[in-house]
Amino acid sequence: MGLLLGVHVTPADVTDREGAKPLLEGITVRFPRMELIWADQGYDGAPFEGWVKEHAGCRLEVVTHVKPILWTKEGDPPPPPPPERKGFVVLARRWVVERTHAWGGRNRRLSKDYEGLATSEEAYICMGMVFLMLKRLS
Repeated sequence: MGLLLGVHVTPADVTDREGAKPLLEGITVRFPRMELIWADQGYDGAPFEGWVKEHAGCRLEVVTHVKPILWTKEGDPPPPPPPERKGFVVLARRWVVERTHAWGGRNRRLSKDYEGLATSEEAYICMGMVFLMLKRLS
């Protein structure tokens, strides 16, 4: 659904993988039915996938561009590859994350980086999602 389960704001010099660890550590304690985490290519890599399995108790699936498989009969020459897609290409499940970021951007306080403290930014992100959920309930 794209609703927020947790927030962790880090400085810009912290990598995505390192920034995700405090957020994901023990997440299945709070959400015991969670089995799968979708992530973008910034979280790719066997060491991080192993860390998520061990510490978060979930499976990590990185959303990537799918390369088409070309089928041929045995002995036939391979067909030429399809032309490369240019421009924007929608990735499966990636739109959920982008849509959630767009929802946050509708709040004036979240449209720019106004906050000096990470904790203030986390609080405003949570409040924005609370307002969004309350609006949907009413």
